[in-house]
Amino acid sequence: MPLDAYIDLEDDALLAQYSKGDAAAARALTTRLTPRIYGHAVRMLGDRAEAEDVTQDAMMRLWKIAPDWRVGEAKVSTWLYRVTANLCTDRLRRKRGLGLNDVDEPHDPSPSVTAQLQTRERMDALQTALQTLPDRQRQAVILRHIEGLANPEIAQILEISTEAVESLTARGKRALAQALAPARAKLGYDDDSI
Repeated sequence: MPLDAYIDLEDDALLAQYSKGDAAAARALTTRLTPRIYGHAVRMLGDRAEAEDVTQDAMMRLWKIAPDWRVGEAKVSTWLYRVTANLCTDRLRRKRGLGLNDVDEPHDPSPSVTAQLQTRERMDALQTALQTLPDRQRQAVILRHIEGLANPEIAQILEISTEAVESLTARGKRALAQALAPARAKLGYDDDSI
């Protein structure tokens, strides 16, 4: 059964399927939970290699308890977060004999909430401005400046010459800059980066 067939199943239903021997259910549950557990472990430990080890250990523990899982007592993700947190705490305590309070907070490399909101506003404004372009210009600009394709490749896709691609992208960029110009300050642009 393809993984898409499992997308609407709850975590405990997938775990129950796995305990009956359904490997695809295990893959679906792993795909769903592993990134979150790994991210939690990285933030706790500040070390990606150790976080990978903790994530594998936590997932192995989940597979071991699968046959005994009692639906409704706890959420699978909650149980897995608790196991991950305990494994991280154990590693931190063993690490050079330091207590958990003696370990520095790991640096979170993800953008701030403000930066994420500004990025979303910029993306929305760009999408709105793209819709004002003629179809061919929009296609050329998207393929060149968003998808990162080279002009010869775009020329093949659009079945036009490379020079025509250059013209379309240049006119499209000018039109986008003009459409976005009134919103420069609101979008946080204080230089000529649009």
